[in-house]
Amino acid sequence: MLRIGSHEPRRWPYEPELGWQDVGRNELVLAGDAAYELGGSSLPACNCTCVTTGAELVPADEVLLIGPDLGQLHADTAFARIAMLHVNAISDDDQEAFRTIRDMEFVKYHIHPKGYMMRISPESGREQVRVSKKALAQGISFRNIGNSFIRKYKENKLIDHVRIIFVTGDRTLCRDLTSVTKRVDAITLTLNHIMDGLSTDCSVCSFKPVCDEVEGMRELHFKKGAAPSKL
Repeated sequence: MLRIGSHEPRRWPYEPELGWQDVGRNELVLAGDAAYELGGSSLPACNCTCVTTGAELVPADEVLLIGPDLGQLHADTAFARIAMLHVNAISDDDQEAFRTIRDMEFVKYHIHPKGYMMRISPESGREQVRVSKKALAQGISFRNIGNSFIRKYKENKLIDHVRIIFVTGDRTLCRDLTSVTKRVDAITLTLNHIMDGLSTDCSVCSFKPVCDEVEGMRELHFKKGAAPSKL
């Protein structure tokens, strides 16, 4: 059973009919209409997307929650959301694989639950959410939001299973997860660096620590360095 730190999450299987109403665009929730903000008041707030071909890492579609649910919160709180995607295939072409992963990451910009206004910063990895009083009165929950995310991800036929993890309330855990999300983003940026066919002189490359840690990254870099790719 998955545990994050010392926490054992609540979990729900994927039930697409429980997805929250999507309004088709990011709905404006004014401060006066909001009950609170996830990640508000400068509290930790992050998101990341992790893609794997390892079926054992994401064996089923499910929603996990660590901390209070939306209806149990009464003030701004620390927040984290992690999407783990099991994909059935990734192209052997490195550029195509990079574009495929990026497309999966960008799904988060196409989910617009009613009364759940997301503000995502690609530079910092922050994800703040303003939750409306009306949505809370209608019973919105992370179970609903998680099902909405999974439903959208599964429109991509390369994605077999999706695990959405929400964390609220635990500042230390959310801060630690922020560090993890930055590491995930650093790996993606390093792959982008390799795809651009830039210098293979490790002594001057700022991405050397990532290549040293991630298996296969250095080999991919030098393979690309032999003949810089054109996008």
